[in-house]
Amino acid sequence: MKRTFPEEVLEHVFSFLNTQHDRNTVSLVSKSWYEMERWCRKRVFIGNCYAVNPRVLIQRFPEVKSIELKGKPHFADFNLVPEGWGGYVYDWIVEMVRVYPLLEEIKLKRMVVSDECLEMIGKGFRNFRVLSLVSCEGFSTDGLAAIAANCRNLRVLDLRECEVEDLSGYWMSHFPDSFTSLECLNMACLTSEVSFSALERLVARSPNLKTLRLNRAVPLEKLSTLLNLAPQLVEFGTGAYSADIRSDVYSSLAQAFSGCKDLKDLSGFWDVVPSYLPAFYYACSRLTSLNLSYATAKSPDLTKIVSQCHNLQRLLVLDFIEDSGLKAVAMSCKNLRELRVFPSDPFVADANVHLTEEGLVSVSNGCPKLQSVLYFCRRMSNSALISIAKNRPNLTCFRLCILEPRAPDYLTFEPLDIGFGSIVENCKDLKRLSMSGLLTDRVFEYIGIHAKKLDMLSIAFAGDSDLGLHHVLSGCESLNKLEIRDCPFGDMALLANASKLETMRSLWMSSCLVTFEACKLLGQKMPHLNVEVIDERENVDSIPESFPVEKLYIYRTVAGERSDMPNFVRTMGKDDMYNLS
Repeated sequence: MKRTFPEEVLEHVFSFLNTQHDRNTVSLVSKSWYEMERWCRKRVFIGNCYAVNPRVLIQRFPEVKSIELKGKPHFADFNLVPEGWGGYVYDWIVEMVRVYPLLEEIKLKRMVVSDECLEMIGKGFRNFRVLSLVSCEGFSTDGLAAIAANCRNLRVLDLRECEVEDLSGYWMSHFPDSFTSLECLNMACLTSEVSFSALERLVARSPNLKTLRLNRAVPLEKLSTLLNLAPQLVEFGTGAYSADIRSDVYSSLAQAFSGCKDLKDLSGFWDVVPSYLPAFYYACSRLTSLNLSYATAKSPDLTKIVSQCHNLQRLLVLDFIEDSGLKAVAMSCKNLRELRVFPSDPFVADANVHLTEEGLVSVSNGCPKLQSVLYFCRRMSNSALISIAKNRPNLTCFRLCILEPRAPDYLTFEPLDIGFGSIVENCKDLKRLSMSGLLTDRVFEYIGIHAKKLDMLSIAFAGDSDLGLHHVLSGCESLNKLEIRDCPFGDMALLANASKLETMRSLWMSSCLVTFEACKLLGQKMPHLNVEVIDERENVDSIPESFPVEKLYIYRTVAGERSDMPNFVRTMGKDDMYNLS
């Protein structure tokens, strides 16, 4: 006799499934489970806005309350995706307003968002609560004013690394006086001054405000006022931190920081004056996250700071910290889980900045909980990479950028194959890897054999032949995103592993050896893939078939060819039946 669970029981069980993967899995158990999961799915993540169209999403999940969308490929962050390529959110917003009037959250990354979109969001959703825009563009402070004026229940306004046209600093004045629900405000990416009186009033009437990240236009002497109004802050971005030293400003700032007993996350410090840094020493012992990636303070001052952050789990900093500062991190920050070290000038080496592989080795040796690394440096050795791999087999993310392309092991002048091979062999749970330096096909053989959990791989200026790409595509069974630039990979490996591409979210290749003809063949062979050729040099249709394409973006889709392609983009191998109007 067939037994079924009551719908109420199933819905309660499904409420404990927090990942999209788990929910997708249970929806395959039976038709009834599929229908139940369909109606009770409230949150949807779409890693590529062209993988599906909004109408398919709406038909599949009619009761969604939260949508997260990603647009342009990741290499857009490195200016490799041409302007006008796409990633427009307009059609999505139009459909969501039409069907999801109770939508509460929209999170967008690398998408083009117009002021009209923001106005539709503000007026179209009755109970809208969360707007998060990361690396987005196309909108201005007028659009933010529309959000402020219309979203009466807004809790989160998070703008990170967006390109915002600053038309007026008074957009914040559009929040009504009755508005009190704000929990997170991140405006660090804005360039112009905001109305400080409007900001002050907003902070004062927001008792649940936990995150406040200011832009560099907010002056130092105003920070203590805001901190005194919101001592409950957990995350604070300081805005500008430059001024001539004044004892009254220093003392009020120190007192304000000492009063923020819940502060865990601190960032900002643009153009920092070192004399003011001790003012926030009172908060250091409580911090779990510290972002100094804008601070131009030098190693001695940075060392004093990190030496007091004994509970730190996440540190972002410029190379001004030097090896000596990272040794202090290794000694003091035993709970560190994530380290990001950025170059103060990626194009010019500063002889006065001493940051080498030794700093990273020290952290790997001294911080037993370290899992994630992003490290820019100018030299590396196989012995250092082997030490890091043996010290920290628990790494899940390792991104190394040697600023000089194809730089060999500076001690032996050999390729760095063995070092990166040791990383993938020892770090069994590695999910994200970015490589640089002199690398041959040998390292890709190591990756194919050992990196079984690898989800995302970024490669530049590496490899000898198609064999390198073949090792990766045929061996990395969990690979989801692959990014390649300036590598000698061509047609053979791509066509031979075509079926692997259908299991991945996307493949990006630029300045490689894949020909126009191979792209055509791949598009015809794999109808569920969009094979986009991107070439700004000339009309895509006029490229000889034997020529390497400039850029290639391949992604799986159930929506077919997209309708908003510019003239320098062509989807290969699609018949008219796949076109969307």
